[in-house]
Amino acid sequence: MDFPSDLYYTKDHEWLRLSSDSTVATVGITAFAQQELGDIVYVDLEPEGASLEQEAVFGTVEAVKTVSDLLMPVSGTITAVNEALGDNPELVNEDPYGEGWMIKIEMQTPDEVAALMSQADYAEMVG
Repeated sequence: MDFPSDLYYTKDHEWLRLSSDSTVATVGITAFAQQELGDIVYVDLEPEGASLEQEAVFGTVEAVKTVSDLLMPVSGTITAVNEALGDNPELVNEDPYGEGWMIKIEMQTPDEVAALMSQADYAEMVG
C-alpha cells in the first residue's frame, strides 16, 4: 500500500499535507483507512469557519457497514471543505490523497505537526 512521503499521519488514519507557507494544511483519510471502511457512501464535515482543537471531531465518514469519526490532526480553523464529496463520497475511495481530500485548515499551533507520524512510522504501524 502506498503512503506518500510528503504527508504527516495520525494514529487514527488521517493525513495532513502542509502548504508552501506551512500554516495552511489539507486533511484527509489514508488509503488504509478507506480500504478498511469499504465503500464510502456519505461524508459529513464541519463547516468552513469552525475552529477545532487537535483530536476534536471534524466530521464523520459513513461506509456501507459503519460510521467513523474524523479527528483533527492539529488545532485549526477550517478554511475550505471539499464540496465535491457531497455528491461524490466515493472520491475518498478512489483518490484518498488527491480529489478525496476533506478539509483545508489554518493551523493554530503549527508545532503540533511534530507529534504526527512520518510515512515510515505510519507504514510500520499499519503493518
